[in-house]
Amino acid sequence: MYTFDHDLFLALNFDGGKVMDTMMEIVSGTLMWIPLYIFILLWALRKYGWRSALAYLVCLVLAIGLADMLCGIFKHTGLLKDVWESFPVRHRPMFDSAVRDLAHVPSYAHGPYGTVSAHAATVVALAWVSGLMIRHKWYDWFIAVVVLLICYSRIYLACHFPMDILLGSIVGTITGVGMYYLWRKLDTLIADHSRC
Repeated sequence: MYTFDHDLFLALNFDGGKVMDTMMEIVSGTLMWIPLYIFILLWALRKYGWRSALAYLVCLVLAIGLADMLCGIFKHTGLLKDVWESFPVRHRPMFDSAVRDLAHVPSYAHGPYGTVSAHAATVVALAWVSGLMIRHKWYDWFIAVVVLLICYSRIYLACHFPMDILLGSIVGTITGVGMYYLWRKLDTLIADHSRC
């Protein structure tokens, strides 16, 4: 497996102390972001009505779910774990013999493999689906900060190398943009049906 991103990982991963460890664990979790999910759905509901908002919710869940499942192919986990059995897995930094003794690892409570980052894929998918729907500069800046924060938290926690994050971002872009355009088609069908 490639090692060209080890030095960048070691430059970004450091011991920030207990407070930063806790902050990064929270950022990397789900609970903190529930208000964001609610905001996105309320925006869709207010702007497009309940039928279109329901279709949007389905596409949003599909974007995030597909991103997560596709990442599982490369880590041999989840529903699609057997799709590409010959793919060589890459250990998380915390389990990689080349860097684990140099890395700051707040917790080992993670699976052994890190490529491709499902956190990066799902948050990037969310960013695309919501950003293309909301279409405001302030939101673009906000969601970009959220993406960077969550992706960096994965490096800080020694869960992923930078390349894992990049590959996850590519997966998230594909599923996010794809599901946004699926929602647009559904929204057009809903609008046409409402006029009948």
